[in-house]
Order: sequence, then C-alpha cells, then structure tokens
Amino acid sequence: MAGHSQFKNIMHRKGAQDAKRAKVFTKLIRELTVSARSGLPDPAANPRLRAAIQAAREANMPKDTIERAIKRGAGGEGDSNYEEVRYEGYGPGSVAIIVEALTDNRNRTASEIRSAFSKNGGSLGETNSVSFMFDRVGAIHYPTATADADAMFEAALEAGADNVESSDDGHDVTCLPDDLNAVREALEAKFGAPASARLDWRPQTTVPVTDEQAAQTLMKLLEVLDDNDDVQRVQANFDIPQDIMERLSA
Repeated sequence: MAGHSQFKNIMHRKGAQDAKRAKVFTKLIRELTVSARSGLPDPAANPRLRAAIQAAREANMPKDTIERAIKRGAGGEGDSNYEEVRYEGYGPGSVAIIVEALTDNRNRTASEIRSAFSKNGGSLGETNSVSFMFDRVGAIHYPTATADADAMFEAALEAGADNVESSDDGHDVTCLPDDLNAVREALEAKFGAPASARLDWRPQTTVPVTDEQAAQTLMKLLEVLDDNDDVQRVQANFDIPQDIMERLSA
C-alpha cells in the first residue's frame, strides 16, 4: 500500500477524524472559497468547486456554511485571499514528503512547516527537491458501496482512466491530469458524484521504514503537518510493515 493510504488508515483507526472535525471544516472551507474564486461560483460549470462541495457534504458540513464559503470566494472578500503553496522535504528514514497548503500568510505557513519538519526528525527542502519521485495524477475516489470492483474497473477504463485500485477503503481511480474532468464527468454520469476528485501526487516507488522508532517519529511528523490549518494534503512515499503499523495504531 502507498504511504498516503497507510497514514489515512492509521489516522482512521485512531478515531482522529471525529476529534479533528473543526480542523477538517477549516480546510474544506478554504478549498470551497478558493474554488469559487478561481472559477465560476456555479458548481455545474466549475469541476473543482463541485468536488469541494461534495467533500464538504461527505464531512457533514452544514449547507449554510458551504454557501457562505462560496459567497466569500465569489465576492473576492479580503479574508478569502488564499494562495496555493507547496513544500517538499524528507522525513525520518529518508521518506520523501510533499505538503500542499492554502495560506493567507506565506511567511507564517513556511515557518510552521519548517518547524514541524525540524522538530520531528525531518528537513524541509527546496521546491522540486522530492516531487520528481512522484507522479502528478488525477485522482477520483468512490466509496466501496458505489459499485463492485469489476464494474468500477470497466467504467473507469471506458472513461479513459489509467488505473483503478479497489479495497475496503473504496475505489481509487487515477488518470492523466489533463483527463481528470473528462473521466470524472463520465463516472459521475454513471455512479453519481465521487467522494473526491482532484489532482494528486502518487509515489513512483516506496521507501521501507523497518525501524519502529523511525516509523513512530515519521507518523508524528505527518500528524503534526496534517494538524496545521493551512495544510490541505500531505503525501509521502513510505512503506511501513504491517506488524509495526499495528503496534503504532494500538
């Protein structure tokens, strides 16, 4: 399993999703605001906004909260002036990490991300220092109950996707970045709106982390990064053995 999936599973087993509901809402509101500002405020004509609304609904965000965020973005209000930034670096065990953020203060965010790396066994690098080890892909996720693996695979390939991975966590469809909207629209016509649809980073290879202390420190770093309100997504190329994962999540 890829590093980002392992991290997600561990966080889920810890029950962290409920405890971080407010932080999740903060991140979703920023994505809604930026999506509405970067295109039309009509989700039917703005695929990114449509995906952001779907993600907000999946998180049970109140309808009026969603609408306020869209209005802020569409109106270009001062407090909606977020910009997208990317940070790259290495964590314990030479694991490559990409951090994507939406911030209204680059200096603050850079300082916090640098501090997170340095205090948890990592080091922040320059732009493009690790991204060459990842592929930029279009990523679409559907819940397991949407369809069986064969039906999703056939529909995704017919829509122009490159690959489908089905597991207990759901169906993960990947395609070329330029094909994301076309593939998403074809699948949406067949299965309804996906849980998420966005550009993503996928590791080309994974780095084994077999030392339990290094694995624990790495997970702490990823957790600190994910806790940051400015951080939208964290991707990493680690591979932690199952027995160590189980002890870490106990």
